[in-house]
Amino acid sequence: MGKVSLEGIEFHAYHGVFSEETKLGNRFTVDIHVETDFRKAMLDDDLRSTVDYAKLYKIAKAHMLEPVKLLEHLAHLMIEDINKEYPDLKSVIVTIKKHNPALGGVVNFSVVTVTYPEDYV
Repeated sequence: MGKVSLEGIEFHAYHGVFSEETKLGNRFTVDIHVETDFRKAMLDDDLRSTVDYAKLYKIAKAHMLEPVKLLEHLAHLMIEDINKEYPDLKSVIVTIKKHNPALGGVVNFSVVTVTYPEDYV
């Protein structure tokens, strides 16, 4: 098994429960880690034999454009689409950080991590 990851993908998006979050938006950082068997790609040097991280980015970007209330739900939607694209993955981990959440004090990030399959059992 090996791991393919994208770390520190940044977006300005409109996710959140509070009205100011849905109007003004906020900065978000997304990390995606997938475990897969890429032994064939190591030998044949063919992108079709592994996980294309450009596709992972496209999935993340598509979901960041569609506002939702909860980061947990957002991560779940990303995982669903990643699993549709790559059904043989051993695991998928999506971490989403909301920068400077509106909580009335100094907070650098609110962070949610969803792991497939552990969080789906």
